[in-house]
Amino acid sequence: MTSDDAVLPAGLPRQHAPENLLQQYGCGPIKFNGSNNALYERHLLFDNALAPSEAGNRERYEAAARSVRDILSQRWQQTEQVYSRENPKRIYYLSMEFLIGRSLSNNILNLRLEPLVGQFLKENQLDEWAILAEEPDAGLGNGGLGRLAACFLDSMASMQLPGMGYGLRYEYGIFKQTIVDGWQQEQPDNWLRRPDPWEVARPQYAVAVELGCSFEVRGGSLKAITGKPSKLLGIPYDRPIVGYGGKTINTLRLWASATPDSFDFQEFSAGEFVGALAECLTAETVTRVLYPDDSTSMGQGLRFVQEYFLVACSLADLIRRFRMNDSNWNSLPDKVAIQLNDTHPSLAVAELMRVLLDHAGLGWELAWDITNRTFAYTNHTLLPEALEKWPLQWFELMLPRQLQIILEIDRRLREEVAARWPDDTSRAERMSIVEHGGRLVRMAHLAIVGSHSTNGVAAIHSRLLRDVTVRDLAELYPERFNNKTNGVTPRRWLLLSNPGLASCITNAIGDRWITKTDDLQRLKPLADDGEFIAAVRGAKRQAKLRFTEWLKSQGGIQVDPDTIFDCQIKRIHEYKRQLLNGLRIAALYNRLRESPHSDMPSRTFFFAGKAAPAYHVAKFIIKFLNNLADTIDGDPVARGRLRVVFLPEYSVSMAERLIPASDVSNQISTAGYEASGTSNMKFMMNGALTLGTRDGATIEMAEAAGEENFFLFGLTAEQIAASQGWYSPWWHYENEPETHAVIDLILSGHFSRHEPMLVDALRNILLAGGDTYRHLADFVSYMEADLRLQSLYAKPEDWTRKAVLNLASSGRFSSDRTISEYASEIWNAKPCPVL
Repeated sequence: MTSDDAVLPAGLPRQHAPENLLQQYGCGPIKFNGSNNALYERHLLFDNALAPSEAGNRERYEAAARSVRDILSQRWQQTEQVYSRENPKRIYYLSMEFLIGRSLSNNILNLRLEPLVGQFLKENQLDEWAILAEEPDAGLGNGGLGRLAACFLDSMASMQLPGMGYGLRYEYGIFKQTIVDGWQQEQPDNWLRRPDPWEVARPQYAVAVELGCSFEVRGGSLKAITGKPSKLLGIPYDRPIVGYGGKTINTLRLWASATPDSFDFQEFSAGEFVGALAECLTAETVTRVLYPDDSTSMGQGLRFVQEYFLVACSLADLIRRFRMNDSNWNSLPDKVAIQLNDTHPSLAVAELMRVLLDHAGLGWELAWDITNRTFAYTNHTLLPEALEKWPLQWFELMLPRQLQIILEIDRRLREEVAARWPDDTSRAERMSIVEHGGRLVRMAHLAIVGSHSTNGVAAIHSRLLRDVTVRDLAELYPERFNNKTNGVTPRRWLLLSNPGLASCITNAIGDRWITKTDDLQRLKPLADDGEFIAAVRGAKRQAKLRFTEWLKSQGGIQVDPDTIFDCQIKRIHEYKRQLLNGLRIAALYNRLRESPHSDMPSRTFFFAGKAAPAYHVAKFIIKFLNNLADTIDGDPVARGRLRVVFLPEYSVSMAERLIPASDVSNQISTAGYEASGTSNMKFMMNGALTLGTRDGATIEMAEAAGEENFFLFGLTAEQIAASQGWYSPWWHYENEPETHAVIDLILSGHFSRHEPMLVDALRNILLAGGDTYRHLADFVSYMEADLRLQSLYAKPEDWTRKAVLNLASSGRFSSDRTISEYASEIWNAKPCPVL
């Protein structure tokens, strides 16, 4: 921002802002500035026993974060007091992931404390970026699912909706990714190794979670013991979720697992040290790591326990809060909306029924009606492997009462189906919650049957979900299915991440766009304004320089900011088709080898993302991309013209720097496989142009901005579906010259010398295995779209004009709009202002 007025809370006179601002947050006369650093110095002294001159950057970060937390704490407490007094309908968002990123800079922004903090840093000669870099990215998520949940919490707080997130306090994130000889290596992500200044432990609200078995150490292994129930203890840790302007501060409550008793003292005294600690070790393991390796039954079992632990703790907590103000169970759906973020928390349906039947003493019909009207379910995927199915025997072992309830839900569902379609005997089996052939419980079916709303996250995804994936259930409950296209928060992904571009926008149309993103439409006429176009180009240049400087300081990697920054950053998966991007780069490289003096523009291709530890094909793709990078770097013909960079340890913090710097966003998933995508929205909001397929939310984004302002290519979802059964990648290999040449180059080992295993893996993915994700079917179309991209980039003003039109159309893809639709159409929840 270029003016002080743009960053100060509305209604505050600029000359009195610092003092009044702190009083607003309950800090009285304390001044957070260079002459009186009471908050900051107090934390250095009393938390670390250090004088300011003795503090390192880590201690400075902790003191700064705790100072900001002091400023917001009274407002945080006041928010909860208002909710308790006004008793509004409250929204509870259950998610196994919350990819929240770093909190210090985001909280300073949303509290609008930048003038005060900037003054403080300047007067104390502190390095802002060195201090911010000390905060680890919270290891609470992996990809779009968790980042969406974080954006939703931001929007709820900014819109003054009484919302609360529930998740797990993973001691370790998914893993830290390093690249060794081109291969992904995983190390523990101990993000909680140092104290987290944002979290507040609430042991007084601990929840006991009962399991139908216990665990003992036998023969060096942990064994489940049937007939001997056990308990886990859920300890809540709260984190503030600051709405923009600091008016509402909601809560993200994370559960850590423990055991009611630390260990068996008698067994320990007798020398059975490991056995005495078995129960303690089991309890702590539940929230030890995000996404345990699911290639083993033990890893899958731990995931099952994690999901129930989240559900049991969260329901007990929100019911306690509900019962403080309401004694009538019938009013639960009027006061509580529970959103299940994907299938992971689906056990909540059976758990709430258990509470209503066994503790509230309600009859089945009433309990089921309350349950159904309380829950809503968001589906995030059409991939069969992500629609969880858990073995019936695990329920028998650990959750026998919940299994009884699930079987009764299933029996009643079958009766309903048989009454509706008496002559269709196979329909009930397809719709059943219990898949009898494999004795599995279909968790997505449980969530759909047990909730009043099921939504997809983009128009095409919602249609495919309804018409294909769960068609039978949609025919039974058509009124329950709806679409809520995802969105991202403009506060973090534009205002915070891209201050240069944000300043351009504010200077042109004012700052209302920060919370009213429809205002961005007012930029459309400026797409033909030379002065504005020049300002936007300057902001992009600034973002590219900022990123290249950061990249050099972080890993010693030097890239040319004058090249096209062409990005694909997301979880590594075959359907997201990083390999197709690799084929494109190999083809461009081959063209340069054949025509070294061509006028091909210079480009830097950035990849980032993690492969699941047991997903070996995804790891082969990472290896190929790194080999591609090394080969091109070592060839004098391509050096300086093409560059491939795989950035390890992709995170929110990295995305905040790379997305604003990017010129091109690759959204190239196989049509019909991507539920929505949210990185595509972040790129669009930062003025990058999309090179993509008609998949997920990209379709709606292209409709909003005009397809002429996108580089679209490839088969549609309908064409992909129609090709099942007859598609052959060999036809493309044999009939398309450039496809043939690129595949031959790859399979010759040119990029994988002395690595036959990698060559065989690529041959299987692309040819021998049938090319499941249609890389070769879309390759020629991809290359044609790439030529259009190159041609446009040679005309800087025309390129920037399209970038402005994309930016101006990105307001619809704000999470504020998405949450507004959830609140009015699913939750029936209204704002509860904290005055």
